[in-house]
Amino acid sequence: MGGAARGRRITIADVASRAQVSTTAVSKVLRNAYGVSAAMRDRVRVAIDELGYRPRNAARAMRGHTFTIGVLLPHISNPFFAEILDGLMTQLGGTDYQAILVQGGKDPEGERMAIDALVDRQVDGILMIAPLGSKGELEEVATGTPTVVLGPHEKSALYDSVHDDDEVGAELVVSHLIALGHRHIAHIGQRDASRGRPGALQHTIRERTYRRVMAEHGLAGEIAVAATAYTEEGGYAAARVLLAREPRPTAIFAGADLAAFGALAALYEAGLAVPSDISLAGYDNTRMSGLAHISLTTVDQDGAIMGRTAGRLLLERIQGRTAAVDFSLTPTLVPRRSTAPCR
Repeated sequence: MGGAARGRRITIADVASRAQVSTTAVSKVLRNAYGVSAAMRDRVRVAIDELGYRPRNAARAMRGHTFTIGVLLPHISNPFFAEILDGLMTQLGGTDYQAILVQGGKDPEGERMAIDALVDRQVDGILMIAPLGSKGELEEVATGTPTVVLGPHEKSALYDSVHDDDEVGAELVVSHLIALGHRHIAHIGQRDASRGRPGALQHTIRERTYRRVMAEHGLAGEIAVAATAYTEEGGYAAARVLLAREPRPTAIFAGADLAAFGALAALYEAGLAVPSDISLAGYDNTRMSGLAHISLTTVDQDGAIMGRTAGRLLLERIQGRTAAVDFSLTPTLVPRRSTAPCR
């Protein structure tokens, strides 16, 4: 720390003096605002590090900024959410923003309480991941706080949307199973309390696409859906229901990797080998799906890119952009050892 500043709290004026820039320039760097050159940003960062400057949160709040991003999750058990968060934190790296995580739970009322907690904390922006609220409820939040919604295919003039093309992804995996010779292909879907428009929800789009592709290949009579939850417990319960059908499925498409992991447990418990007895595919391409002893065929929607994009859009919103953005990522199929030609 510089000698002139010892014994007292470092101020933004001290940083400006050390960097030989204006206090306005320092403020812009702290807010990660537009119009700051890389050279000026580097000078200010060096000065901040040398002086050990730490802006006070209370003062930030009085100026209208807390430099916090609220992140709403339905739950913390899905490994795909961790990949989204990794992307978000990468985007926030090098800024003064920190993320605050809250869990919305399984019902809209619990989610609303979690959102209210973030708003009461005066976060500068909110990233909602797979929210249960209706478009109107999300827009109500976005009116007062910059908001990005990740997951639902719902455009709004008040918030930004980030999602993958779930129809493309589901078609990739169902077509893959059909190309392997499977005809008895079942699907694990999700049943929840969402207030969003059904046609805009990820799990609804995946199930609808599964049904369409099956019908287009003359397999409408083989459609079998067990709607539970995109959790291990849900996947396990759904697989047990599907295995009790006659004829038994030769392949299962789970709408999320986490549900596929639960299904995998049910298959092994039933004495069935994957893929020699039954093929299994998921959706998300989580890190666990690539482990050698799992090797799950799945759809990659790149959670890290989605998280980074959501973070970038949210920072732009905080900095004043008002035009809405709808970002759609094209997924890819990742074939692994859990799927094989039908015997």
